[in-house]
Amino acid sequence: MTDTFVALSDPTRRLLLDRLSEEGGLTLSDLSEDLPMTRQAVAKHLAVLEAAELVASERDGRCKRHYLNPVPLAKMARRWLGRFEDVPMGAIAGFRSQRPATSPAHRI
Repeated sequence: MTDTFVALSDPTRRLLLDRLSEEGGLTLSDLSEDLPMTRQAVAKHLAVLEAAELVASERDGRCKRHYLNPVPLAKMARRWLGRFEDVPMGAIAGFRSQRPATSPAHRI
């Protein structure tokens, strides 16, 4: 799970995942297009994404095609976000009303 968070912490890697979610099977050249960095830098970002198993790759002749692997993201969402899906709205409203009346916001 740590590799997933590390991989997602970088905006360039999130952009690469966005591109792969829109269209899978992109090559390094396709992914490097319009990015303000070298192909080698993009390849390093892809290696991090592959290590986190967020990207799967396969050879197509001389090309290597990259695909989004949504499984780690789904696991992360279930583990970290799923527990908050069923939070009753009353609990959230109750949290706001827990503020003491003597807080600086109430002194005005």
